[in-house]
Amino acid sequence: MSERVFDTDKRIRVGIWGLGRGRVFYELCKSLNMDVVAGCDYNPVMQAHFQQHNPGAAVTGDADEFLRMDFDAVILATYATDHGPDAIRCLEAGKHVLSEVTSFHTMAQGVQLVETVERTGLTYNLAENYPWSKPNMYLAELWRRGLMGEFQYAEYEYLHNCRILAYTYIDGNPIVPGYNVHYWRTWLNFHYYNTHSLGPVMYITDLRPTRVVALPCNIGLPGYPPPTPMLSMGTVTPSLISFENGGLMRNLMGATMMDGHDRRIWGTRGAARVVGSEVELRLGGGQALRVKPDWPRLGALAAKAGHGGGDFWVLYQFANEILNGEPSYFDVYRSAACTAAGILAFRSAMEGGVAYDIPDFRNPAERDKWRNDHFAQERFPADGCFSEKDRDKARRFSTIAANLVRDSELCAATAAWLQEHQRLASRESVTSILDTYFQKLPAMRENFEEARALIAMTPGSRGAAILSELIAAGEMERTLSDAFVREVQTLRQTIVQVANTG
Repeated sequence: MSERVFDTDKRIRVGIWGLGRGRVFYELCKSLNMDVVAGCDYNPVMQAHFQQHNPGAAVTGDADEFLRMDFDAVILATYATDHGPDAIRCLEAGKHVLSEVTSFHTMAQGVQLVETVERTGLTYNLAENYPWSKPNMYLAELWRRGLMGEFQYAEYEYLHNCRILAYTYIDGNPIVPGYNVHYWRTWLNFHYYNTHSLGPVMYITDLRPTRVVALPCNIGLPGYPPPTPMLSMGTVTPSLISFENGGLMRNLMGATMMDGHDRRIWGTRGAARVVGSEVELRLGGGQALRVKPDWPRLGALAAKAGHGGGDFWVLYQFANEILNGEPSYFDVYRSAACTAAGILAFRSAMEGGVAYDIPDFRNPAERDKWRNDHFAQERFPADGCFSEKDRDKARRFSTIAANLVRDSELCAATAAWLQEHQRLASRESVTSILDTYFQKLPAMRENFEEARALIAMTPGSRGAAILSELIAAGEMERTLSDAFVREVQTLRQTIVQVANTG
């Protein structure tokens, strides 16, 4: 990354708090007049990774020590449910803040965050990266030019079954101690994680969300620690959101058996559907045509960054605001509105569909209504899968559970396609699943036996129930048996013979 981005030699000294997600910013900082001089994380593995990639930078597991260090700005990538209080601590320590999503966990925290930013005069941005894809940036340009007309309706979604992250850190290592589960990726209802779908619609239309309503879905995927779907990340969470112009959006997040990011948006003069990196666009009537958007300036740098370039653009806007005073789109007010829409959607769902007005955080009178509102989802404790007496027995639980998530999905897929392969357009397309099954079979059987032993040692525990749910989801008593293996071998041989004779 050698391209000069800013016409200044001024540098920003940066500390990164949270070195799991925070690691994606190490290299990006170098091109944006940023020097990473400090890091903070309680995990020694992540500390070591940070030191390896940032030689000479200080690193600590103590947040107070970190915030006393001499630097200008924090990239805040701590646990999602802690972002509000952590951002306030950074601002009070005199640091600018780029916060990972979402901004806060309660409405009272939102009021306090907004007023801390106002009082300190420091820069606060939300690192919501999904608006800054090529298609979404292109659609925003069309809206600004008036080609799409008045915003009417949108359907944006962020479906992501991240069940395995209940048992591993973001770098893939199992949670330690092993009887624990992830701090928040086990239980946080997906309404709270709403910005990857709502954020793009806000940016494209430049409109504020004003009202939200949601109904609960009480069907969830197996293998999430909380037994109640609405108190886990294992269900779907659609909401309807009104905007200040009267337009409407269906915002869909959740965990399903097919990840997806479908994006459709309608204006009174045009409509669009995002298809991969292209946009299917209908302007003024007539035929819908495909458009291939391109980056604006600095696209070569953005193309190297994660989340479709979005990681670059959020960091660029943050640096640009600090260096040049140019406001970023997701300032504290838009960040608060976006975050509050999710908090209130969850509340609406838990109350059976009561609609809530989303406050305008620029208005002190509207903030006052929520100043002391500490409503929050019930948390599942990280050590809640086993009683204290069983924890020594369960020290490999996070490893076993993470493996079982993968194994149960592979076994279920193999069993399903064993029945449905004849309906495939090309039966050869299923061979990768069968080959992976055979490759993983010895390890799957070993993990299965270890899971059964742990279930037997900790009867009645939530951890044992989780392992049992995953075993049942993969039909693993059957799909790891010798008889089933012979069925899969027969199918694989048949597919090869047909391919050779065809």
